[in-house]
Amino acid sequence: MPSARTLYDKIIDRHRVMSLNDIGGPGEQLLLYVDRTVLNEYTSPQAFSGLREAGRRVWRPEAALGVVDHVNSTAPDRTATAPDKDAQRQIDYFARNGRDFAIEMYDVLHPRQGIEHVVLPELGWVVPGLVIAAGDSHTTTYGAFGSVGFGIGTSDIEHLLATQTLPYTRLKSMRVTIGGAMAPGVTAKDMIMAVIRSIGAAGAHGHALELAGEAVGALGIEGRMTICNMAVECGARVALIEPDEAVVEYLAGRPRAPKGELLEQARRAWDGLRSDDGARFGREVHIEAADIAPMVTWGTSPDQALPIDGTIPDPSTFPAAERRDAERAIAYMGLTPGMALEAVRIDRAFIGSCTNARLTDLRAAAEILKGRKVAPGVRAMISPGSSTVRREAEAEGLAAIFTAAGFEWRQSGCSLCLAMNDDVLAPGERCASSTNRNFEGRQGTGGRTHLMSPAMVAAAAVAGHLADVRRMPRP
Repeated sequence: MPSARTLYDKIIDRHRVMSLNDIGGPGEQLLLYVDRTVLNEYTSPQAFSGLREAGRRVWRPEAALGVVDHVNSTAPDRTATAPDKDAQRQIDYFARNGRDFAIEMYDVLHPRQGIEHVVLPELGWVVPGLVIAAGDSHTTTYGAFGSVGFGIGTSDIEHLLATQTLPYTRLKSMRVTIGGAMAPGVTAKDMIMAVIRSIGAAGAHGHALELAGEAVGALGIEGRMTICNMAVECGARVALIEPDEAVVEYLAGRPRAPKGELLEQARRAWDGLRSDDGARFGREVHIEAADIAPMVTWGTSPDQALPIDGTIPDPSTFPAAERRDAERAIAYMGLTPGMALEAVRIDRAFIGSCTNARLTDLRAAAEILKGRKVAPGVRAMISPGSSTVRREAEAEGLAAIFTAAGFEWRQSGCSLCLAMNDDVLAPGERCASSTNRNFEGRQGTGGRTHLMSPAMVAAAAVAGHLADVRRMPRP
């Protein structure tokens, strides 16, 4: 390995149990130690069944946490019973697995229940320098703390639970540097959407993506979680941001974070967690923050996005390899080339998901909604990222602002991010959404999804159509 190393390579080297081939760089196959995992009721059942059939136990149950989040209802009046029988079977089997394998579980009535990638950070269980693998692609979220997080499949979950290790192939490294400062009205969500649009939905395929630059360093930790969360939408298997003092401040006082002298020792240990000067990246991309505007998607892939003051593109202007996808996306979305994005009317507005349902996200939406009303004919709903976020938002008076504006104030869960529970779009319904994916049917069969920031969702809900948050002065 070269003497100057990337942050990604430093963490992988610390967790290598043994190499499985003679390659010393990208493509190296190794056995990787994994520090922690989070489990959900949707992707874990087959893994636990495999353990039972093989007569194996979980090697380190204290290194795992289970959270019900995908299939549960987010109806305001929460009960322990899911409306769907299959969903309830998944939840019941998940609870049984927790009991049988001695893994701590947060069921739907637990006071800390929520979306897995919201719950772990707010517990203080994600700290710099870890390797965290889980059965969800948005495990990249943990890169906001300087940890390597990545999604794995069911068979890998079984292997991880049984051995606390995974066979792993070292990735190539890529760095996106976002220089300067963002303009007013532009958010972390706009930043990562601009990156995805710039490099494409497969632009970071096969890479660990490090995000750097003044604009990234200026983000709060929850904003950093947003950009690492969505980095997987440009193909990144891992996303990383160098941990700094803001990470230590975020962790201080959280239930499972290091405390007192242990935190000071940890701070010193984390000091070297950065890419060395001269570290080589396989690809470098530079973007100026001042060039980023509030973004919305027009198509069915996260890279099919434009600034809100743009127009639906003409597929004939696309390279031949992309033209057919653009034509299909525009047809599915029921749009017309040349149509102004701000002329696109919506039926639904949703704020939620592991990308954008934390407290700072809800504060940003409340700033737009204060003193305003949801437009007639628009059904608007908010599903906080966790039960903790929900309580905090209620204590701050945010929930009262949402309900006064006409938003449904729901319980925590993945909700309308994906059509896996009772929150779904009807065929043809168009939704302004703070979520992470907009492919065909993601929010419901025939549903049409436009991705944007929570503040932009709030603006669209009030206007009744896609709207530029910068043109909505605070009341």
